[in-house]
Amino acid sequence: MKENKIMSENKKEKLYIFDTTLRDGEQTPGVNLTPEEKLAIAKQLEKLGVDIIEAGFAISSPADFKAISMIAKEIKKAQVCSLARAKEEDIKVAWDALKEAKKPRIHTFIATSDIHLKYKLKISRNEALKKAIWAVKFAKEISEGKAIVEFSAEDASRSEINYLLDVFEAVVEAGADVINVPDTVGYALPDEFYELIKTIKERIKNKAIISVHCHNDLGLAVANSLMAVKAGARQVECTINGIGERAGNASLEEIAMAIYVRKDSFPVYTDIDTTQIYRTSQLVSRLTGIMVAKTKPIVGDNAFAHESGIHQHGVLSNPLTYEIMKPETVGRKESKIILGKHSGRHAFEKKLKELGFNLSKEELEKAFLKFKELASAKKEIYDIDVETLIENLLGEKHKPKYELISHQVISGGTTIPTATIKIKTNKEEKLGLSVGNGPVDATYNAIKEALNLKDIKLLDFKIRALTAGTDAQAEVYVTLEKDGIKVSSRGQDQDIVKASALAFLNALNRLERKKSYEKSNCKGI
Repeated sequence: MKENKIMSENKKEKLYIFDTTLRDGEQTPGVNLTPEEKLAIAKQLEKLGVDIIEAGFAISSPADFKAISMIAKEIKKAQVCSLARAKEEDIKVAWDALKEAKKPRIHTFIATSDIHLKYKLKISRNEALKKAIWAVKFAKEISEGKAIVEFSAEDASRSEINYLLDVFEAVVEAGADVINVPDTVGYALPDEFYELIKTIKERIKNKAIISVHCHNDLGLAVANSLMAVKAGARQVECTINGIGERAGNASLEEIAMAIYVRKDSFPVYTDIDTTQIYRTSQLVSRLTGIMVAKTKPIVGDNAFAHESGIHQHGVLSNPLTYEIMKPETVGRKESKIILGKHSGRHAFEKKLKELGFNLSKEELEKAFLKFKELASAKKEIYDIDVETLIENLLGEKHKPKYELISHQVISGGTTIPTATIKIKTNKEEKLGLSVGNGPVDATYNAIKEALNLKDIKLLDFKIRALTAGTDAQAEVYVTLEKDGIKVSSRGQDQDIVKASALAFLNALNRLERKKSYEKSNCKGI
């Protein structure tokens, strides 16, 4: 029988997900999480469904000790873990931080490769073996058997195999519940890592769970982890967004989704709630300050984005043509069709319909040619670019209903923010005057007052600077909703309040076009 034969769920084994975002992930240069930030991430990791949360290295700093203690008290479903060297003080401090955890785990380690033993620890193989055995026994003893004890052989992938096997066999005999095989410097290749785990599995049998902790120095952390699972590992250590030392760790989201998508190839399942993946990724990115690369699998901006005309045509016909998973499965919204120089007519026409433009064949052809000219000059085409293109091309037919004539805002100090705005409509000019919590809020209230708008919701509001300096050009994005129809638009100006007003009015114009388009499409139904 083939190894990758599909197995029924009840025949599959549980794969434990050990998240070390708060320990190894925080070792990413430039990352320094507060205990409160660590707790926020830990709570989200619990929602995600990870089995073990390595909350930190208790003896490394008072902040780490505090964070582990806080997390140990709050987290109920997942095990809470602290790292500890094979030293008495390390293990004592780790247990002190963990003792209030419902499910505590002590993770002790010592290096086993000759290069580490000689140059870093300056001890013999035999001394390292004795320390490893002692550390496991002491962790069991000090926790009175309440803690799961995991032992890691640092730099295992570069350790002499027979010595490594002796160490693992000895620590299991000493009481280790989990033995971890780290590819500490990302040196292993997938085929040789598979053989290493297979060999360890044959020696250890089922006396302990075999775990792997792979680094990404050669870009193979996920591949090595998955091959280890096929060889018998039943725990993987990973981080959200793959953050960590140097090139980072194996990425949790990639491992989880590889097992989810390729169920036919793995004899395991996880308890990960995949719909929480994107939310967790965004939280970690925001709190660590480490931006997610656009091309990052699963959680990058472009993971479900399509620009090529051929790809866009396929996805619009059936998403399965170019997507092996649904964006909703990982907690994202819909796929994105990105307009650019590689886009084709299908994507362009779909975007026009979304914006509320219903063009004839002749108009569509002219618009598409103009779009291609614009796309050759710009890296990415935004909705406002398409709107401007169509309005310039077709003139009065698609002239915006609302145009800003003037605005004035009084704000600052003890003054109640007050805005006056004048808007030109298709028929007349409208004047609005209102107050608000701030200058933008007052401006939006003035627009609503001038146009007698009711039941309109502002769902999103974002500002960013397009240029540097005190005279920077501001770009404001807004999302509005009325009568169940959502629209987004943007406005640009050096004056943030004016940019905000333009964004709001542009969104109102889009709303009018969408309503008009949907009304025309309903005729004859």
